[in-house]
Amino acid sequence: MGVKAIFLDRDGVINDGTLYYTYRKEDFKFNRGIFTGLRMLRDAGFIFIVITNQAGVAKGIYTEKDVENLHAYMCDELKKRGIEIAAVYYCPHYPEISGPCECRKPGTKMIDDAVVQFNVDRSSSFLIGDGERDIEAARRAGITGVKIGKNESIVPYCRKIISQ
Repeated sequence: MGVKAIFLDRDGVINDGTLYYTYRKEDFKFNRGIFTGLRMLRDAGFIFIVITNQAGVAKGIYTEKDVENLHAYMCDELKKRGIEIAAVYYCPHYPEISGPCECRKPGTKMIDDAVVQFNVDRSSSFLIGDGERDIEAARRAGITGVKIGKNESIVPYCRKIISQ
């Protein structure tokens, strides 16, 4: 049996997704309830894996280095609050520019790669996202999708996940 994982979309779930392209740490604002919710899930034995589409790279708005720097900042800030992110996967593609890919959600490559890397048990894992493509990716990957409103606190959803 594998580990239990929570896959997290980034923009609109972990951070305020109001700004369409977030790539600078000064624009990154943690959503209310994110620290409390993730600690609840951590204490219930879940690991955390972030999966995020970052089409701004393909569009030339920011670079992969910008994305990686922001993810390092995000992970450091979470770690200061007792929350360890096992991995961050991102898709830098945009189909109209870079052609089709398997990693852009609702594709499942980011999830599938994490399942192999961390020996994730799909049947006891969840993906928390604020978009239909997140939930579709979860469905296609054989894990349970949990749809929240953009920038909504995840705490009530974490309680439901833990009670299952």
